[in-house]
Amino acid sequence: MQIDGSAHDWFEGRAPRCGLIAFIDDATSRVMAARFVPVEGRRAYLSVPEAYVTADGCPAALSSDRHGLFTKHDPEDAAPTPFQRATGHLGIATIQALTPQAKGRVEWLFQTLQDRLVKAMRLAGLADIDAVHAWLPGSLAEHNARFAPAPFDPEDAHRPYEGTATELARICVIHHPRTLSKDLVVSFRRQRDIVQTHGAPRYALRGRKVDALVHADGRVELIAGREVLPSKVLDPARDVPSPVDGKTLNAPVDEILGKSHRKKAWHPGPDHPWRRSFITTPSSTNRTSLSCPKADISTLP
Repeated sequence: MQIDGSAHDWFEGRAPRCGLIAFIDDATSRVMAARFVPVEGRRAYLSVPEAYVTADGCPAALSSDRHGLFTKHDPEDAAPTPFQRATGHLGIATIQALTPQAKGRVEWLFQTLQDRLVKAMRLAGLADIDAVHAWLPGSLAEHNARFAPAPFDPEDAHRPYEGTATELARICVIHHPRTLSKDLVVSFRRQRDIVQTHGAPRYALRGRKVDALVHADGRVELIAGREVLPSKVLDPARDVPSPVDGKTLNAPVDEILGKSHRKKAWHPGPDHPWRRSFITTPSSTNRTSLSCPKADISTLP
């Protein structure tokens, strides 16, 4: 399965600029999943696999580019990315393509969708992401019926997911590693949470590594291994800016600069040097600027 995202003016100005993340089958060119997201970030690339695995199961492998969301480039950083951690937990292999041609199906898909899907959304009068998500499955079904050929082997290669929906939701979120203090307190996002022991001392948890999970609804869970630790907030929550990566950087830049820097294209004026021709006619070779003045032979020794 090839996966990629495309930041584009999908709504042609009727809604803010957004991104589209799509999964396409490498064998049949069938679009298996697609989702519009405000920003292409880590959370967005984890939400699509959650919905995809719930509907179809686990694919054998996911092929992507070498962006920092999918793989680490620092050999000294052994920690996997959130995407690598989630796919590894689900038993899905990851393939990083070295060139766009190596994942050509998804590249061609976005060229097609930026033409056909944009026009279909305009004709349907769609102007927000929620409305287009209700309309998108029918559009993709028509797309697959027209462009996806029948596979040579009709057997489904997906592996069924045997866990629960709650466990899958915990896998497909960002895990923030933290360490419990001697008082079983963990600090996360300028907030302190204390693990509830329910009257039974749990000295073994002191200094233990735990993961703070942030769900889409803002709920925070503490997990040690596979055990969910009941916790209680000691300090009130504070607004903390989300981390910015290479994909999420475009949204704040667009918000600060506005859309004018993307809409207006600069064109040189009629008297600009770029528009001047050094050779005006075939017979004129611009001797003034290219040739040197003739020397007086009589003055030479």
